[in-house]
Amino acid sequence: MSKRPLRIGLSARIYHPQPGAVGIQSKSLQYLEQSVAHWVMSREVMVFMIPSVSGDGMVHRSSIRLSDYPQYLDGLVLQGGADVSPQSYGELALRDEWAGDRLRDAYEMELLHEFMEAGRPVLGICRGAQLINVALGGTLYQDIATQYDGPEIHLHEDYDRHAHAITWEAGSGLGKLYPDSAGGRVISIHHQAIKALGKGLRVEARSTEDGLIEAVRLEGKPYVLGLQWHPEFHPPGSPDLLNCNPMLDEFLNSAKSRRW
Repeated sequence: MSKRPLRIGLSARIYHPQPGAVGIQSKSLQYLEQSVAHWVMSREVMVFMIPSVSGDGMVHRSSIRLSDYPQYLDGLVLQGGADVSPQSYGELALRDEWAGDRLRDAYEMELLHEFMEAGRPVLGICRGAQLINVALGGTLYQDIATQYDGPEIHLHEDYDRHAHAITWEAGSGLGKLYPDSAGGRVISIHHQAIKALGKGLRVEARSTEDGLIEAVRLEGKPYVLGLQWHPEFHPPGSPDLLNCNPMLDEFLNSAKSRRW
C-alpha cells in the first residue's frame, strides 16, 4: 500500500461581522487565501483549513478541541492577514487601525502551542512569523515607517508585486539551503515587524537595506520557521524573485520524518 499524502493544516483568516452589515457580511467568516493553499499543494500534500473553536454560531458544536488536530495532521502553516494585536505583547495600539485581531491571535497561539507540544512542524508566513515571535514572548514594531529608524519600503500600493532584497544571517539554516547565494528578493506586504526576539528564536535573514528581521527559526526541536515575506506570491521560475521551494521542501520533509 502506498503511503498517504501529507496532511497539512492551515490556520484560518477570520472576518468579523461589521455593525449594520447584512447578508453574508453579517456572519463570522473563516477562510484561507488561495495562493498559500496552492503553494503548499504544489507538492503531494492535502491541505485542511483549521477553524477556530469559538464563535457565535447557532448550532452547538461538539467537543472537538484545537488540541485534537495535531493527532491527525502532519504540520501547520500560519497564514498572513490582519495585524497581530499590540495587546498580545503587552502594549496598547498607538492608532485604532493598528489594533489588530486579538481573537485570531489567541486562536493561532493555541494552535501553535498544540502543534509544538505534539512535535509537529510549523511554518509561519508574514503575520504567521510575527505570531510565532509574540507567542514565544517577543514584541513587534507596531508600524515600521514611524517606529524604525531609516526603514526601506516594506508595504506598497503595488501589493504582491512589491519586492525587496534580503540577506541570510551568518550560519543560518536558510543560508545552508542556498549555499550559492547570499540572499534574494522577496515579496513584501507588511507594516509591522519583529522587534525583540521571542524565547528560543534565532534570526535567519534580514532586510538588506535596513536590517529588519525577515526570518526566524526555533533553535532545537520541534521545527518552527517564520518567514516575513510571501513565498506563495513568487511565480515559479521567476528570475527576479527567490525560489522558495527549498523552504517548503524542508518544512514538508520535517513533517514526513514525524509521520511514521
